[in-house]
Amino acid sequence: MEKLVIRGGKKLSGTVPVSGAKNAALPLMCTPLLTADPVTLTNLPRLADINTLTDLLNHLGVAVTIEGGKGGRLSGRSMTFNAASINDTVAPYDIVRKMRASILVLGPLVARAGEAIVSLPGGCAIGNRPIDFHLLALEALGARIDLEDGYVRASAPTGLTGGLINFPVPSVGATENALMAAVLAKGTTTIENAAREPEIIDLAKCLNSMGAKITGAGHETITIEGVDRLHGTTHKVMPDRIEAGSYAVAALMTGGDVILEGAEAADMRAMLTKITEAGGIVEEKPNGVRVAANGPIKGFNIVTQPFPGFPTDMQAQFMALATIADGASVITEAIFENRFMHVPELCRLGADITVTGSSATIRGVGGLKSAPVMATDLRASMGLALAGLVAEGETSVNRLYHLDRGYERLEEKLRALGADIDRVPG
Repeated sequence: MEKLVIRGGKKLSGTVPVSGAKNAALPLMCTPLLTADPVTLTNLPRLADINTLTDLLNHLGVAVTIEGGKGGRLSGRSMTFNAASINDTVAPYDIVRKMRASILVLGPLVARAGEAIVSLPGGCAIGNRPIDFHLLALEALGARIDLEDGYVRASAPTGLTGGLINFPVPSVGATENALMAAVLAKGTTTIENAAREPEIIDLAKCLNSMGAKITGAGHETITIEGVDRLHGTTHKVMPDRIEAGSYAVAALMTGGDVILEGAEAADMRAMLTKITEAGGIVEEKPNGVRVAANGPIKGFNIVTQPFPGFPTDMQAQFMALATIADGASVITEAIFENRFMHVPELCRLGADITVTGSSATIRGVGGLKSAPVMATDLRASMGLALAGLVAEGETSVNRLYHLDRGYERLEEKLRALGADIDRVPG
């Protein structure tokens, strides 16, 4: 098992290319299940989660061709998916347990094949994330749902029918599954209280380019007019706003000056607002976003919320920032109830953090001290790496398999900005 070794104290400066978004790429990779024609996705990041979903698609009968990026620093990988025939409608436990996003094959399989049998999902242990809303959406479209032996069986042998889907609270994954299921349903589907994340908009753009009729993506109400069939397309994955936000925090924490090449400021407003509030400089550029330090870091308050609010996927990174702020910060986690598992690890580095219920009070300290730490989930691993960048001495971050699920070439990108960081055997 590998680990990151970080020798802190280096100011980061330069330009970092932002990869394609993991959270957009995964649902996009499920769209080929809806058509017999090839679908090509470009700007795909090289991540463990991408590989896991590729394995699952292969199991279902999807042929996948992979090409390296040919368009320079921001091109990523290009992958062509051909689901001319679906050989299996079972998503087995051995694959699904590795990644929660595997549940996104449920809607497309039912829509096209009339049946899906999907293992209950795994992924990061950051709290209770039931799939009730996914099932609610499919039932609203006429699917029969049965749960047995750890599997979800959804069936609609005569096809799905448009209907009203009203989510009690916005859910990104359930909205994505509902979109993919509804595009081939007979009639009109309305999704109320839909998630509004940029990744939802990216998915709708791809589906519309395949012949779907979706309006309202990015708003609370989405309308889908079902079509008889979809065709192939080529679609570029949007830039990763969470990766970009993580490097923005790295620039501010280290007193640096970094251009996030390819980042879309419009997708990052809540994060960039907090960067400014903490004392950083934010400048929108033609090729991305510049973030630079501007004196001491100031304390700030955050409440995680669905988009356009502050993203829960950036909570751990901003907590790392708060540990060295001048003053106190309060971070309230309103999305997941078990997403403060990185707190004890940050405290091992000298952070002063008190957790009360769903809120953490972080009192800035003069500096962090190195120690071995252990990642508990994907975003926590990045928070610990950020802390290591400013900790005195040599910090080792263990359990890199979490990090590799969501950050492409992390140590290479940080090293190019001036960090003293290596990946070594654990």
